[in-house]
Amino acid sequence: MSTASHADFPADFKETPAVLPAWKNIVGHAAAGITAILFIFAGLYKMFDPFTFQTLAEQLMVPVMFSLPLAIGLGVGETLAGVLVFIPRYRRWGAMLATFLLLAFMAYIGARYNELLGRDCSCFPWLKRTVGPGFFIGDAAFLVASVTALWLSRKPGSLTGALKILGALVMMSGAAFGYNVMQQSGVQVPASITVDGKPFALRQGRVFLFFYDPACSHCEAAAKDMSTYPWKSDVTIVGLPTNDPQWAASFVRDTKLNARTSFDTAPLRKLFTFPNPPYAVALDNGRVKENLSHFDKPEPLPALKRLGFID
Repeated sequence: MSTASHADFPADFKETPAVLPAWKNIVGHAAAGITAILFIFAGLYKMFDPFTFQTLAEQLMVPVMFSLPLAIGLGVGETLAGVLVFIPRYRRWGAMLATFLLLAFMAYIGARYNELLGRDCSCFPWLKRTVGPGFFIGDAAFLVASVTALWLSRKPGSLTGALKILGALVMMSGAAFGYNVMQQSGVQVPASITVDGKPFALRQGRVFLFFYDPACSHCEAAAKDMSTYPWKSDVTIVGLPTNDPQWAASFVRDTKLNARTSFDTAPLRKLFTFPNPPYAVALDNGRVKENLSHFDKPEPLPALKRLGFID
């Protein structure tokens, strides 16, 4: 059986003669593998589900105007870092980018630590984390891996190949974003749900679905704010508790939100995915007009005015 020659392999994966001790090569490849896996999966998560990360970013106090661009940019940047770290020829570029992203994230959380304490910061889809001492321990471990990969990397190759990879990822991100937009606008809501113990038609008239957690202070503030809006008479507000449904009635009463209550939260959350409430969906005769994840003032007032749900 003939074996493939060195020239048969792609240029990016050809190895140069080793100049480091064997143990350093092993450690360098291991650190690069850990960094590549972390960043590729974290980046693809943001790239293929940007609206979920957008909501998470806003809960970490990223301004609304920057949350979606940040989700798209991080999706491309993190995936690029992971791919470049995986390829020995470009490992140094990727490790530098990964190290920069980790330091920037840690600096942001550190600067606003008291305000963000306890909030969800699950930037890696399989790793649920909250802001606290454990966050810095975890990210410090990631940082050790990326710095080690950087320290033990070879002299980087030309930027041309890395830029080609970036271009491919940008196109992939654009396609993923377009798909997500179509998915959100094309959701088929059920014909009816149970509201206040009775069937309620979702495909007739204008309906504002408001998902909330009765124990969430952000949800409470949003509901109190919306209770002051001049809602149009043909709009029905339906509140859907995501937790502790036994407190739904007191939540509506205390916030003075003129909402009816449904406990069909689970099936609707399969259609409308979001990490944490508050979250809302504006429906017009069963068609999704807009998904609303912004509830820091002045939102959602401008969005609801634009949609014609309030005067």
